[in-house]
Amino acid sequence: MRTDRTGAPTHSAPLSVVIGAGGTGGHIYPGLALADALRRAVPDAVVSFVGTERGLETTLIPQAGYRLHTVDMIPFDRSLGARRYLLPAALLKSGAQCRTILREQGAHVAVGMGGYPSAPVIVGARMAGLPSLVHESNAVPGRANKFAARLTPHLALAFDRSREHLTGGERAETVGMPLVGPLAGLDRAALRERARRELGIPGNARMLLVNGGSLGAARLTEAAIGLAARRRSRTDLRILIKTGPAALDEARARLAALGGDAVAEAVSYLDRMDLAYAAADLVVCRAGSATVAELATIGMPAVLVPYPHAPGDHQTHNARVLSDVGAALLLPDAQTGAESLDALVTPLLDNPARLAAMSHAADPGTHARAADLLAAKVIDLAANPQSDRTATPFQESA
Repeated sequence: MRTDRTGAPTHSAPLSVVIGAGGTGGHIYPGLALADALRRAVPDAVVSFVGTERGLETTLIPQAGYRLHTVDMIPFDRSLGARRYLLPAALLKSGAQCRTILREQGAHVAVGMGGYPSAPVIVGARMAGLPSLVHESNAVPGRANKFAARLTPHLALAFDRSREHLTGGERAETVGMPLVGPLAGLDRAALRERARRELGIPGNARMLLVNGGSLGAARLTEAAIGLAARRRSRTDLRILIKTGPAALDEARARLAALGGDAVAEAVSYLDRMDLAYAAADLVVCRAGSATVAELATIGMPAVLVPYPHAPGDHQTHNARVLSDVGAALLLPDAQTGAESLDALVTPLLDNPARLAAMSHAADPGTHARAADLLAAKVIDLAANPQSDRTATPFQESA
């Protein structure tokens, strides 16, 4: 395959890349960031995704303007229970489906970004004899990527500490977490005045952002409502609570009943997270890999409450990327309530010097450039296919 002086392929057919990503936004959004970076580098690139009919990919990927191919795949998690014996057959079936997709798309490279669609696309690439690459977004890899990493020598990481958990991790390259939209280049200080004006935050007020994610987090919402009730007489405090759509009405009703609406507002969704981050002095949130990368990149002080049921407790490991260097505090989910949250956030909000120190402690790493770095690796792999002989052999069943 010929390349131009930038390293991009110049073959007659456009560069074609198929990305496996699904289940949660933590896998899908980095995949979309990679897809956008590929199109920036190679404008005529054909990028499509592999997912299932069950995850958020069914809405997020088509909304972003990319084609989604769906395959039959079961999760790699403990929900299978005694039915784990079904997994090998299901993986072979979905891998064969991916092989067909890769051939139909004329794919040059397959990429696994995590979630259970990631493994079939890497299996399909092995079946089709195509080069593939796995990107691991969490500090502790999920089961699908642990398996997929055995099938390709090309590994990329969001966090260096996940290296020890992957077969072949010693050859992995830490590129960071691909970020979508304006967060990759967000300058909180430059945007702060405008953000606080648009969100209606008085100049002398401290702002706490409580972000339960796209679907909300009941534990965080309840604790934030209780905190607002406890601090309802403060005139220098504003709390913005992202509840998710399902919990919005109840949260607003509870805030009103407890008097917390004097200092707090509940919203179902924030379509401008850059404004929310820029206006806030402190954030309380879960510790998904994309969130941790965002916080590190923009230097956002945080209290992290890891989701306790994440596979391998990976959110706690993600959180420690920030808490270990003093950029965040870690609060276990089981201990999270109005009183414990108050005990942590109020002293922080009253101590601007401590918040500034936390902000400076964060290591921004390469997350802001990760999408372009990963895209460059994919383009290079398409232009210069390398042998997968260092990967664990995979035998297709007859």
